[in-house]
Amino acid sequence: MSRTETKARAGGGGVSDPAGPATELKTEMAGFLSDLRAFRTDVETKLEQQEERVTMLDRKSRIAGARPVLATAAAAEAPHQKAFAAYLRSGDDDGLRGLDLEEKALSTAVAGDGGYLVDPVTADRVRSVLTSAASIRSVANVVNVEATSFDVLIDHTDVGAGWASETGPQAETGTPTIDRITIPLHELSALPKASQRLLDDAAFDIEGWLAGRIADKFSRAEAAAFVNGDGVDKPRGFLDHTIVDDAAWTWDALGYVATGAVGAFSGADALVDLVYALGARYRANGTFVMNSKTAGVIRKMKDGDGRFLWSDGLAAGEPARLLGYPVLIAEDMPDIAADAHAVAFGDFQAGYTVAERPDLRILRDPFSAKPHVLFYATKRVGGDVSDFAAIKLLKFAVS
Repeated sequence: MSRTETKARAGGGGVSDPAGPATELKTEMAGFLSDLRAFRTDVETKLEQQEERVTMLDRKSRIAGARPVLATAAAAEAPHQKAFAAYLRSGDDDGLRGLDLEEKALSTAVAGDGGYLVDPVTADRVRSVLTSAASIRSVANVVNVEATSFDVLIDHTDVGAGWASETGPQAETGTPTIDRITIPLHELSALPKASQRLLDDAAFDIEGWLAGRIADKFSRAEAAAFVNGDGVDKPRGFLDHTIVDDAAWTWDALGYVATGAVGAFSGADALVDLVYALGARYRANGTFVMNSKTAGVIRKMKDGDGRFLWSDGLAAGEPARLLGYPVLIAEDMPDIAADAHAVAFGDFQAGYTVAERPDLRILRDPFSAKPHVLFYATKRVGGDVSDFAAIKLLKFAVS
């Protein structure tokens, strides 16, 4: 039985109430709207609470980011730096083995490579010192190789040419000859040491100390080899090659100009002759190379009008100039003496090539020198003359 029929019977007389269905619908609608308002209020309350939580977390994160660290040790470190420092201090290589970095950063192949690559920060420090040292490296052609040697191909002959007529036969011209100069890479090593107690001191900058010691050792060894090296287990210096009178110069030898006096200058003309003994295409990029004692002598020389041949750089960091060309002070050049080749002039960018592998390896040895820890650093580098026409020498002799 329907609710309408029940209400009709309750009203008596069997007469139905026409307002009943409308009243019931109105009541149901009012209840629905009330429930909807309650649901909406509940959702809005939860959203406000969530917003407050997000705002509070954002405020805390900003405060934490702005708060200064209490000590420099609390600063964040790159994973490879932390792992490498742990290896240097305690020999713990677990961190290095677990790193997944680019090959230029670290190498975990101990057996094949003989150690770990220095982290990028330390390697950059060493490289900058090597470049800034008074060495032929700073003016030479430096190439990075992954092989055991570097080949330079030199075409020092003319292909030949001739004038041709419209109808005449064409004559065959000369064929160029290409020489191959092979520059092998040699192992340059350093073996600094430190006590374990010093390594355990957290305030000690082990990376800075190690970079400084290695850079000092490598820069001095390289500078000497690039000038006087004999090519046996080391780069070959440009002074180790055959040196002949420039009037009789041939390939595979360096030409010299004589000063006209034994172990001394007979005047400033010898320097001018040295400059113009070099070909014009090399002279534009020419550099004088000498040691400090020789520079002290030349710095006092004047031309016929009493003007110094030597001039200082016009800006900070700019090299001094002799006859308008820059001067590199390389202490491994010989002193002025009888028959000494104490001054070189040339385009070393074309005339001398330094080939090296770009990585520097460190092997930690805590056993061989107890209670000290040895750090065996190695670098592969080679060098040799790549263009014999690009370098000329000044010989302190009559002829």
